Amino acid sequence: MSSSVVQSSTRARLSAEQLEARQQQRAEDDELIRAAQKGDRSAFDALVRRYDRSVLRLALHMLGNEQDAQDVHQDAFIKAYRHLSNFRFECSFYTWLYRIVTNLCLDQLRRRKSRKEDPSTVMDAAGEEMDLMANLQDDRATANPARELERKNMHTAIQTALDSLTPRERTVFELKHYQGLKLRAIGEMLSTTEETAKNTLFRATRKLRARLIDVR
Repeated sequence: MSSSVVQSSTRARLSAEQLEARQQQRAEDDELIRAAQKGDRSAFDALVRRYDRSVLRLALHMLGNEQDAQDVHQDAFIKAYRHLSNFRFECSFYTWLYRIVTNLCLDQLRRRKSRKEDPSTVMDAAGEEMDLMANLQDDRATANPARELERKNMHTAIQTALDSLTPRERTVFELKHYQGLKLRAIGEMLSTTEETAKNTLFRATRKLRARLIDVR
């Protein structure tokens, strides 16, 4: 048997295994949801443990600010718990929960744009502003001032480019390239079509390329 046939068979087998794992996870989620809908708090806690890190990671990628991400993380699970009775099993819990998270992040991004907020600046425990980037140390960059300057310029350029996107464009871009989600899933999360999500991603990518064309 040729190596190409073996590789093709391996890919197909892995895909089948992945599909089976997803189906198993969805079945387990549905069982937990039904129990939680009947008042079993431990069942909902199990769902939280299962998706806790994924929700925080998504919020952090989308917002770029740990404080805001923690707020969204907490609000998302509170909202999910309050509205769990409305879950109709028409989609996976994963998709339903991510829809809540992305909508909360969209609201946060819209508020940030209206305030022209700097996402790298947060409030510390004493209520003072703290620049997160200023507190990051890179020994290799410190030993090479030119590299440090280049890193800062690149960060600024990327952040400026991302800030130029509309909240929805940024959300679609983040979900696609940082979370690795398919456009169909993104469309479902944003209550729109796969084609609309695809067009939004195209606009976002075009804007970013135009902004970063001169950045090495």
